[in-house]
Amino acid sequence: MKFNILTIFPHILDSFFSESILKRAIDKKLIKINTVNIRDFTNDKHKTVDDTPCGGGAGMIMKVEPIYKALQKTKKNRKNRIVLLTPAGKQFNQNIAKKYSKLNQITFICGRYEGIDARVENFIDEKISIGPYILNGGEIAAATIIEAVSRLIPRILGNIKSIEEESFSANQPFELEYPQYTKPEIFKVGNKKYRVPKILLSGNHKKIKEWRIKKAKKHK
Repeated sequence: MKFNILTIFPHILDSFFSESILKRAIDKKLIKINTVNIRDFTNDKHKTVDDTPCGGGAGMIMKVEPIYKALQKTKKNRKNRIVLLTPAGKQFNQNIAKKYSKLNQITFICGRYEGIDARVENFIDEKISIGPYILNGGEIAAATIIEAVSRLIPRILGNIKSIEEESFSANQPFELEYPQYTKPEIFKVGNKKYRVPKILLSGNHKKIKEWRIKKAKKHK
């Protein structure tokens, strides 16, 4: 799986991809992160990627030409998806993550400033949002989606049951995670004792499963 990230800040996510599971996946060549600097596709000495909005208004708008040229430099293949990250896009969820995990390549366009020239939408497959709020740019959204998708790719997670059993992955998509505990059995703070529920120590897997289903919070 190859992830292309079109951005004007090509090093903004370096530390994120150089740690933990994603780093191991990159080292094992299970995924590839290709950061594309949109400024490299400008024509002036100042590498200008934005301009004032037509019709007036506050802020600056990212230009269509350098983004289009950057897109042309990303190699296409049969299972490719070009995604514009925007608060106005479709809400990203686990079902979309599963769909994306079957692709060979995803290209993310990360906006900045007041937005992107709407003509860019002629060259994308879909618009995606990670939530009903506004960020300074699309890079954090790209990182979020890459992590959600990568962990669904075979061999990236060590234990496949982690995927099969976790939230939203079963046939009950509206259930959130049930409470989880680990050792010690009793955690003491002053005179207060916080205990692991006895049912989880019983060894009765049928009862434990029933308890977990009961305790799972319903998604709202």
